[in-house]
Amino acid sequence: MPTWLEGVGRVGRATIQDVARHARASAASVSNFLNRPERMSRELHTRIERAVDELGYVPHLPAQQLRRGRSQLVGVCVVDAADPFLASVVRAVEQRLDPQGMTALVASSHGSADRQRSLLGLFEQLRLDGVVVTPCDADLSTLHDLQRRGTAVVLVDAADPTGVLPSVTLDHVAGGRLAAQHLVDGGRRRLVAVPGPERVTQVADRLAGARGVATAHGVELRVVEVARLDLDEGRRIGADLAAQPASRRPDGVLAGNDVLAVGILQELLAAGVRVPQDVAIVGHDDVDLARTAAVPLTTVRQPTAEIAALTAQLVVAQGPVVGTTLVPELVVRASSGPAGS
Repeated sequence: MPTWLEGVGRVGRATIQDVARHARASAASVSNFLNRPERMSRELHTRIERAVDELGYVPHLPAQQLRRGRSQLVGVCVVDAADPFLASVVRAVEQRLDPQGMTALVASSHGSADRQRSLLGLFEQLRLDGVVVTPCDADLSTLHDLQRRGTAVVLVDAADPTGVLPSVTLDHVAGGRLAAQHLVDGGRRRLVAVPGPERVTQVADRLAGARGVATAHGVELRVVEVARLDLDEGRRIGADLAAQPASRRPDGVLAGNDVLAVGILQELLAAGVRVPQDVAIVGHDDVDLARTAAVPLTTVRQPTAEIAALTAQLVVAQGPVVGTTLVPELVVRASSGPAGS
């Protein structure tokens, strides 16, 4: 004959009523044990604690949220949590939230607007205290609706042109300008940009900056579209560049991120194309991989720690709308020396 306790284990999770019966206490006493333990006697506290352990009871988060009025959880929706730059931002945001007793729930949209909407809907249903988003496109209407319904929203690596949503972003036009100007100053005259999908605002802004430099100096700038900014796509682009005749091959590359740039670099070197003598390369983000590449990579640095600090501050404070635009920095390394050097 199975005992009542064994039946609870098989049928499903123990409830607060199960704990109360097992401890010979009221449901209100169990609630006090979970939320206001100082209000009960030591003997009753010990009885309920033993029942919780024996039943494996886990408190119901939504119920606790209702009592506290806060979840202590922040949703983080990024394009790709495996991207080294975004991973570093997420890690830094987590470190900033932790002292506030807050935890980040992280998910990737993988560049899909539908998936982003689905994730944001889930975050809203969970009644999270705030949501941090790197939008996958320029349409912010879903985020505006989320904010209007009471969920605090903070944009990272994007700005809201309407000024409704607080944001922390980089001046991407300046970033594209810095990278292109550096290559032009080094004597490069045939540039190729591999920036990622132009529907993404950051990508469009970087291209605008680079195109402005190219136009001002009468320099060729060709754009190569890629679906992903990863090593495999970089290797594919690098192989295509290496296969072109030296007289027509671009002598300067503007890559959408450092991972893509390293993939391009690897294929060029494998094909005997010298970097930077024949082709100079500039990446973006300044992740660890940039410093440890076979030819250390010149890149546009995004200030990760500052981005994370400002983002966490906006989420925790939930005060007036603030839009902060940070200035990028060009970090010059061996991959972009002067032409023919």
